[in-house]
Amino acid sequence: MIIENEKDVTKAVLSELERAKNPRLREILSAFVRHLHDFAREVKLTEEEFQAAIGYIVALGKHTNETHNEAVLMSGSLGFSTLICLLNNGNRGQTETDANLLGPFWRMNSPRTPNGGSIVRSPTPGPALFVDARFQDVNGKPIAGAEVDIWQSSPEGFYENQDPVQADMNLRGKFTTDANGHIGFRSVKPAGYPIPIDGPVGELLRAQGRHNMRPAHLHFLTYKPGFKTLISQLYVPDDKHIDTDVQFGVTRHLIGDYVRHDEACPRASDVKPPWYSLEHAFIMESGEARLPKPPITGKAEGERPEIPHLEAAE
Repeated sequence: MIIENEKDVTKAVLSELERAKNPRLREILSAFVRHLHDFAREVKLTEEEFQAAIGYIVALGKHTNETHNEAVLMSGSLGFSTLICLLNNGNRGQTETDANLLGPFWRMNSPRTPNGGSIVRSPTPGPALFVDARFQDVNGKPIAGAEVDIWQSSPEGFYENQDPVQADMNLRGKFTTDANGHIGFRSVKPAGYPIPIDGPVGELLRAQGRHNMRPAHLHFLTYKPGFKTLISQLYVPDDKHIDTDVQFGVTRHLIGDYVRHDEACPRASDVKPPWYSLEHAFIMESGEARLPKPPITGKAEGERPEIPHLEAAE
């Protein structure tokens, strides 16, 4: 098709997309082209702005490596990751769901850990946390034999893959639910942390006058054939950024009940108060069990990084 005016561009691209044999691919790309072209028309995108946008896309790739995924970080910072999660769970976002963001820090092959064991694998300061989680189907029946990956940041605000000081796989573990659908483990209370801002995500946040903090949370990924893989997070309610998560991940249902205890701990003699306990019952839907592609595969080396804290504009 010979282009006569700006409207012909969209018509020409959509016409060529009709050649795609995969109907779902054709549907997605056609909608993407229509909305992308309409977006450019609506904001009257300049050539300079278009080149800047291309530069952002290139920078996403340059800032992504085996220990950091800038593309996932950008998706979360635009609220897109949470939107996709809710559109695919909880009656398309209309009801409560245990589903939440995968985030950019999940690693495969975390160490298998017995129920009741600890995921603290190197000296890690912070109050002890004892977690009891139960997994059941939509009818309340316990799900036995499910594999549950756990991971979290340290109280200093780093995942172990970011932090050469922590042992490999510190604060990570893989558990198997018992006959009652239960897992239990010991950890330390997680802390909020800043997301990296040395790439295009940082530029975006500065331009918007936003902070770069995530509220404290604990990650769960639960896999068992016959059930849709459940990816979840439980957020600490007293975190000062609980209402302004830079990744827009906090949902009301997933604000966890982290209970503070100021007495001696009956679960471990070496624990000094205060310590915390957390209980939660997860519901898994029937469906296809599929593991996501790990956003990262390795661990950082060298010195512990310094990640600046951005302050939100008034």
